[in-house]
Amino acid sequence: MEVTRVFDLLAYSKEKFSLVDMLAAKGPSGWKKHSTAEVITKSNAISFALMSKGVKKDDKIAIMSTNRPEWNFVDMGIMQLGAITVPLYPTLAENDLAFISKDAGIQIFFVENEVLYEKLNKVLKASAITAEIYTFEKVTGASHYASINASAAANNYEELEARKAAVLPDDLLTLIYTSGTTGDPKGVMLSHHNLVSNFKASAALVPPETHRSLSFLPLSHIFERMVNYLYMYSGISIYYAENMDSIVANLNEVNPNLFTTVPRLLEKVYDKIVSKGKELKGIKKVLFFWALDLGLRFEPEGKNGWFYETQLKIARKLVFVKWQAALGGSMKAIVSGGAALQPRLARVFSAAGINVMEGYGLSETSPVISVNTTAPGFTRFGTVGKVIAEVSVKIASDGEIIVKGPNVMIGYYKNPEKTIEAIDADGFFHTGDIGEIDADGFLKITDRKKEIFKTSGGKYVSPGELENKFKESPFIEQMLVVGEGQRFPSALIVPAFEHLKSWAAFKGIEFLSNEALVKDALVIEKYQKEIDEYNAEFGNWEQIKKFILLSQEWSIDGGEMTPKLSVKRKVVMEKFKKEVESIYAVKN
Repeated sequence: MEVTRVFDLLAYSKEKFSLVDMLAAKGPSGWKKHSTAEVITKSNAISFALMSKGVKKDDKIAIMSTNRPEWNFVDMGIMQLGAITVPLYPTLAENDLAFISKDAGIQIFFVENEVLYEKLNKVLKASAITAEIYTFEKVTGASHYASINASAAANNYEELEARKAAVLPDDLLTLIYTSGTTGDPKGVMLSHHNLVSNFKASAALVPPETHRSLSFLPLSHIFERMVNYLYMYSGISIYYAENMDSIVANLNEVNPNLFTTVPRLLEKVYDKIVSKGKELKGIKKVLFFWALDLGLRFEPEGKNGWFYETQLKIARKLVFVKWQAALGGSMKAIVSGGAALQPRLARVFSAAGINVMEGYGLSETSPVISVNTTAPGFTRFGTVGKVIAEVSVKIASDGEIIVKGPNVMIGYYKNPEKTIEAIDADGFFHTGDIGEIDADGFLKITDRKKEIFKTSGGKYVSPGELENKFKESPFIEQMLVVGEGQRFPSALIVPAFEHLKSWAAFKGIEFLSNEALVKDALVIEKYQKEIDEYNAEFGNWEQIKKFILLSQEWSIDGGEMTPKLSVKRKVVMEKFKKEVESIYAVKN
């Protein structure tokens, strides 16, 4: 059968794959697997229940939960009726939650647990919003989501099929509210066709013999959600990690062939591996860093020559095989998106036999625009790959990347002005990113259009490019380049404290607290040397002249990071306004 609407994936999967573990999650008694047939039954049960409650086409229903099979049951159950799924991040601020609830006109909420139930209840009462709430976990005083399931006698399959038949490919499927750093979030309207076109084009790029995946990025974000649809389309079983802290353990339990991640998490994996390498002794330590150095020089398709390839085979047998084992032993590829990936990470993991497929996209493009793949001639480090099928990309006169294709959104919900600003008369969506396309068709992102700033001397600075390069230092965990309208660029730096503490101990610096450590003269001197080293790769006008070390890591809970672990630049700037002002207070 042909998949033209997202819920067609259920019948398609049953006909083509009929998996015993279409979805799986770990509970108290181990991994609970849900077959394709069971997923269909549970999704239909949600549809029947919503029908019995009078849910109509285009009604808005929200899901606020971490990744779990119930997320999919409800999502499929909603869309089979032509209703609209509104995914909500569990970490949403209360003011954003209130705005989205009102703006979308959400009538029913499905939330994960007591914490989210209480949070949502508080917001709805304060905003005088009337809506029903159902919980995935049993919560005292709340309605459990299973309680809305209609009895078997009430299951009207004829009506369900009629409702499904009334849903067209171009109908609205979902509202994705973007996490804005200023102002209210915008509701991105995506159709069934937007998502179907994107997962079909992306599925063609999945490495062969891929059967199992581990999912841990939030389904509330379009990246992981589209990829989950792709998995269903490709017959790949989806196992949901318990939480971020259990990923390594879950990898070894599931032995997946593929997972998606964001650069921030891949950086942490790399740092942990290197940290363990430093703990080795004698010849094992020598071999580890010999292999690491080899990996950092990796080029695909044997471009480094036969001698390098011979050395790499040895390194893979002696060292990199342990990297593979740490990721479950069966990993074919890691897909990275959401932010710029340091090329060294793509190189070293690929050298280890774990291909890193870096891609690029936005919520407004469903989301994939381009991706590096494992196919010969389709990987170039430092780029986000070639544009996927049926999508067109141009570079505007000001360097902005503009995109046209079946993946481009319908528009912004209730916001025609913003829609007209974003999509021009020729149908090209303006991404707000600056980039270039090389002679071989590889797309490279250089910065966000709105983030490029001009110094008081009239020189333009691309903060993203600087930040990505400086974060190659093992001493730098997070970094924000500032300096708009100032004489020179400066930086707010969050140290990689685990690495810094090891260095400090070696230097005989007593650790009292993070606050004391970042003020230590020897530590500041060390960071100055790191800055000087990386500054050498940039023009004088864009070099970092001053910096401040911060004592606490930026986080989602702290409000400085988005759910996809990108830094909220404006939030950080406002939060550390005094520190930034102090940098430029004294004239140099």
